[in-house]
Amino acid sequence: MAVFSIIKKSELEGAKRLDAEYYQPEYLDITSKLKNARAIKTLASDIRYGLYVEPDYLDEGINFIRAMNTTNFWVDGEVLKISNKKVPSDYFLHAGDCLIVRSGANTGLVSVIYPRLEGSTFGSYTIRIRFDKVNPFFASVFLNTRYGFLQTLRSQTGAAQPNLNIPNIKEIKIPVISEHQQKDIEKRCIEIERARIQSEILYSQAENLLLEELGLKDFTEEQSLYTAVNFSELKESCRMDAEYFQLKYRKIYSLIRENKGITLGEIATLKKGFEPGSEAYQEDGKLFIRVSSVSKDGITEKDQKYLKNDLYQKLKKNYQPKVGEILLTKDASPGIAYAVKESIEGVISGGVLRVKINEDVESEYLTLCINSKIGQSQVERDAGGSIIKHWKPEQVKSMLIPILPKPTQQEIAKLVRKSHEARKKAKELLEEAKRAVETLIERQQ
Repeated sequence: MAVFSIIKKSELEGAKRLDAEYYQPEYLDITSKLKNARAIKTLASDIRYGLYVEPDYLDEGINFIRAMNTTNFWVDGEVLKISNKKVPSDYFLHAGDCLIVRSGANTGLVSVIYPRLEGSTFGSYTIRIRFDKVNPFFASVFLNTRYGFLQTLRSQTGAAQPNLNIPNIKEIKIPVISEHQQKDIEKRCIEIERARIQSEILYSQAENLLLEELGLKDFTEEQSLYTAVNFSELKESCRMDAEYFQLKYRKIYSLIRENKGITLGEIATLKKGFEPGSEAYQEDGKLFIRVSSVSKDGITEKDQKYLKNDLYQKLKKNYQPKVGEILLTKDASPGIAYAVKESIEGVISGGVLRVKINEDVESEYLTLCINSKIGQSQVERDAGGSIIKHWKPEQVKSMLIPILPKPTQQEIAKLVRKSHEARKKAKELLEEAKRAVETLIERQQ
């Protein structure tokens, strides 16, 4: 059945848009419900694109927040650092600043800057909004609600590569509510951040305990221009490149062996996912879990694709992950592991492996080993490909895993589980804050 909207000529002129997509009924419905609202351009003191910086990232310096770090509401993932000499004074972030992804897979996602990230800067694929006429935490939560996100989605331009620009962002409307109500939303945001910090502390404790037990807690990379290698090692590894035999890899490998290290293939079975082709992708349906969907914290919503139910029914027997299994990426961003905790109605792509443990090893412990320096050093050493990295299944099976005493494994696994619980709590608190804002809007109608 055809879907259409009837638009006045004056509305066409005001928006300066003639494309039918801009006037979809769901967009018009949102704008009709935002009666008491003001455009962002009247609520912000500064709106600007981020910095373009050459990728010479450092171990120490200024936090450089990229589009990939900007998720739904908070900054996530590995934040790289750059020299503070590259950052003009008006590009430092303040608490309450809002970042919107302007291009790429995360287009339209919004994060707020909490005090601990003050003094960071932001990349060219993001846009910073500095609110001064509205509580910035309330504004950021609103932009994450359906009322905010649909406006952001409506503002995008470009077919193949969606893009947001500052003139369009300036026209997005935010409802006017009382200062007391805005303050209540800010208090909820503080609780969200507390849960997030608790999650990070617990995960760090688990990782530190693991590294301490292996003698890697204070491990420093020794710099050397050469490494002496036996011919038998070349033969065994089928590699002759100098990078593979760097001293840091050899030292970490040796420490793992000393702690009853055995290969992943000895303690688990691995099964690769399936590629139905991009023509099978849908905007809703059953989850199709690709490499970009997997993080150490779970299945993300970033650029998520779906499959039809009938295709899912055909594939689920062999490709649907089960509780207790580990999802492990092998392509593009190899070495990301997540232990499945809840039933998932979906199937994995060819770039993801299902890892089923067949020995008495704690799944959360094994997952942490892979995500830590122990696993990542081996992935870094093994994965090939100049543009897109590939970690071959036989290399995955050869990954060496230290087997610590069972009580130590359980202690580490317990900390990881508590970390995930705190992170889940943060997500639940965010959803509650979003619902609270949506309820306030609906009561104004």
